Amino acid sequence: MNMKGQNSGKKTNGVNRSSYRWKKGGNGSVREGTRIRTYRFVDLFCGIGGFRFAVEAAAKKIGFNAECVFSSDIDPECQRAYEANFGELPTGDITKVHALEIADHDVLFAGFPCQPFSIIGQMKGFEDTRGTLFFDIARILEAKRPQAFVLENVKLLVGHNRGRTLSRIMESLASLGYYVDYRVLNALDFGLPQKRERVFIVGFRNPVSFEWPTGNAPMTPLDKLLEKKVPQEYYASNHIRSNRLKHHRKTSEPTIWHENKAGHISAYAYSCALRAGASYNYLLVNGERRLTEREMLRLQGFPESFVIVCNYSQTRKQAGNAVPVPVVETVLERVFDSIRRWGETPWVYEVPSFDRQFRFVREKAIK
Repeated sequence: MNMKGQNSGKKTNGVNRSSYRWKKGGNGSVREGTRIRTYRFVDLFCGIGGFRFAVEAAAKKIGFNAECVFSSDIDPECQRAYEANFGELPTGDITKVHALEIADHDVLFAGFPCQPFSIIGQMKGFEDTRGTLFFDIARILEAKRPQAFVLENVKLLVGHNRGRTLSRIMESLASLGYYVDYRVLNALDFGLPQKRERVFIVGFRNPVSFEWPTGNAPMTPLDKLLEKKVPQEYYASNHIRSNRLKHHRKTSEPTIWHENKAGHISAYAYSCALRAGASYNYLLVNGERRLTEREMLRLQGFPESFVIVCNYSQTRKQAGNAVPVPVVETVLERVFDSIRRWGETPWVYEVPSFDRQFRFVREKAIK
């Protein structure tokens, strides 16, 4: 069905799809008329709200309302931070929540943990993923049938178990009737001074025209993010600092020094990926001090308005597990644009061999 950018006014998932038209504006597509479309979303494994900040920013830029109808995270400290910033306490263990108890929604977001999958399944689609947290995403998708979803995971998922884990995920999502694709994106390409590569998976209930963003945004210099006055408590011991200087010279410009597992020290004009479980001295500003809570959040693109309510250890863990907000925002802009224009460009779905990814393939236009 080709909607050509005009909504039918039918009800889907219990939400009234009011008719409207879209026209090209200076910053993209903007709505004509007086009604503003509302998209309802769920925020699974929500952490401290990276996806939510991203969708709210995308909504403001494009011109629609974004309403969160359900959020969930098992970590009490993340729940606390989320409530402080959004006024809502996320539900706890998602495995204990029946899918039908979750409100109808248009889009599902989830930054789910990477877990091993059984490859010796019986080809039952997502049923083979029982026992993993991905299964909870799949069962909700099956029950609620949102128009689209966006999932995020570590880059290592792509090569995990020789690529079979990701293949099983893609096969499972396709078995639910979704058109799916994935791409590895680096926060460095989206303006953040942090090398953080993550895999994003998008899926649409209907065939759509969708293109991944390429980034190419200029990197924000570190000196724009680093605080000028930092308490002494953030500084490493004299022993650690002198040891760093044995391996690397001081730099004239602000740098973040990184120590890998082999003990090699390197200094860059950006940060290596924040990690929740790394040593406290894994990243040192100019080889001297640890990043402050606010600096870590800035490296992930969180707004200055973010309210910090947890201690240093918890905030460090939360920032290390968070999604890079500008990357997610840019992906969501493309996703919502595709949802609005679904059916405008014909696509066919290619089902390749089991160990290859599932992709969108554009049909050649028939003139």
